Amino acid sequence: MAKIAPPQPVRGTQDMLGETADRFAHVVDRFDAVRRLFGFQRVEVPVIEPTAVFARSLGETTDVVSKEMYSFDDRNGDSITLRPEFTAGIARAYLSNGWQQFAPIKLATHGPLFRYERPQKGRYRQFHQLDAELLGSDSPLSDVELLCFADHLLRDLGIADGVTLQLNTLGDSASRDAWRAALVEHFASHRAALSEDSRARLDKNPLRILDSKEAADRPIADAAPDIDQFLTTEAQDFFAAVTAGLDAAGVRWQRNSRLVRGLDYYRHTAFEFVTDRLGAQGTVLGGGRYDGLIENLGGPPTPAVGWAAGIERLAMLLDAPPPSQLDVTIALEDDALRTDALALLRRLRDAGYNAECIASGSPRKRFDKAAKSGALVLLSLATRDGTKQLNARHDGGERAVAIEAVARTAQ
Repeated sequence: MAKIAPPQPVRGTQDMLGETADRFAHVVDRFDAVRRLFGFQRVEVPVIEPTAVFARSLGETTDVVSKEMYSFDDRNGDSITLRPEFTAGIARAYLSNGWQQFAPIKLATHGPLFRYERPQKGRYRQFHQLDAELLGSDSPLSDVELLCFADHLLRDLGIADGVTLQLNTLGDSASRDAWRAALVEHFASHRAALSEDSRARLDKNPLRILDSKEAADRPIADAAPDIDQFLTTEAQDFFAAVTAGLDAAGVRWQRNSRLVRGLDYYRHTAFEFVTDRLGAQGTVLGGGRYDGLIENLGGPPTPAVGWAAGIERLAMLLDAPPPSQLDVTIALEDDALRTDALALLRRLRDAGYNAECIASGSPRKRFDKAAKSGALVLLSLATRDGTKQLNARHDGGERAVAIEAVARTAQ
């Protein structure tokens, strides 16, 4: 019979074990702790959504919708999509569940997302994100709150050094419309010199030309007018309130007037936390205000702001976690005492100590094997001269003494 090759993972996905999984879990644990600190409620939304949710929110002409989404028809003929991001699904849930009654509402979640794109360092076809959203508030203090949440998380994870908050304003609707018209006029006058991608963006999404990485586009993009020339008084005041709030909260930021969001429902604040520690893919957390999104989905005009961060990419920035300390290892040197060993394990774990038992292989070699585990306390269960014995070896520290005391009360 021909040998069957073992199955391989789908390209662009990953399995996690040991330190990799520990880093991932640490990011999620700290995110959950910080979102509680800031009063964000946990929210869960489905992994699958109607395709229209993302087509309406992300725009049918965007690369995500046209090239990167995993969409298919179910047995009823309805087009459904594996979620490529969280915000649209949360906005849909906000509308369909009547959560407007709780506005302003602070929500946070994390989980897997799916995009069909070229895998690269820290980026996968199934990837995972943290997500925080504040819906129903048009106050600049909500933007400050979201940014303080993000800044606090990065500091809590110990990765804030070398990460910079870049901040811009896209203005209100009047500001953005005037700026967009000026950009279209500017880029149209240089259409022949633009890259193919930017010529396509000029007709569909001209703001995206500003952050083009094509060498041919850079001189033209750098010469384009800034948003500041078109900001209304109200938009200027909003941005000033955001920056003043960040300064008061001690959150350092840099202005990046070329930081944009291409879709029309974005307003006012746009931001990214960037680093050069991950190569070309420098953004570790990003977001902005999207006051027009819920209206695009068929709801009433609703102000909102949020951000997302890749868990894998945050985990890559973490220092190597210290090796976990095993509290106690039991060497079962007599198989007749197996039930005693199980009762002892239960007692130790109920007391909050992580415990393992070496009960396989030669009974005479189990003690030596247990001694190599690096546990704080080494216990041996054996029979000597017909008497059951529990022996302990440790450094005499306070925790070790407490563990031995728990073990002896189980006899």
